[in-house]
Amino acid sequence: MQLNLVLVEPEIPQNTGNIARTCAAVGARLHLVKPMGFTITDKHLKRAGLDYWHLVDLQYHESLEEFLDVTPAENCIFATTKGGQVYADLPLPDSCYLVFGKETAGLPRWLLERYRQQAARIPMRPEARSLNLSNSAAIMAYDVLRRWGFPDLQCTAGKHEEVTCSE
Repeated sequence: MQLNLVLVEPEIPQNTGNIARTCAAVGARLHLVKPMGFTITDKHLKRAGLDYWHLVDLQYHESLEEFLDVTPAENCIFATTKGGQVYADLPLPDSCYLVFGKETAGLPRWLLERYRQQAARIPMRPEARSLNLSNSAAIMAYDVLRRWGFPDLQCTAGKHEEVTCSE
């Protein structure tokens, strides 16, 4: 099983850094789809990711179209406040891609229309516009991992040994 977090045209380096840190902690692959609103050397990005960058499996894509050309669309869950269903109700493929749009605009309308059955939302009060991008990514990532039984993650603190959740 492989969890992938995909950021389409991210704009805020701190969000991307926080998501990179989540990816490092859970072993998820991070995909960054260009154009980005910052450079990968941005000090805010580096600071948010702390010293976890060496643990991040990072892949770049030149455009959303290029990402879709190399990724099975049926393995994607497109996170959006416009989704007609709850993300947790969707089936999970063994190689799951959680796809998030840019902070100011979300995912493009054409994408959500084309993949309507895979466009899903995190439940929230109707008065709230949206959650922070890094919080949304963490919520969905950990729920996917919970549904998979937290593969390869340490669930208890042992004094001298690592105990995984699946043991």
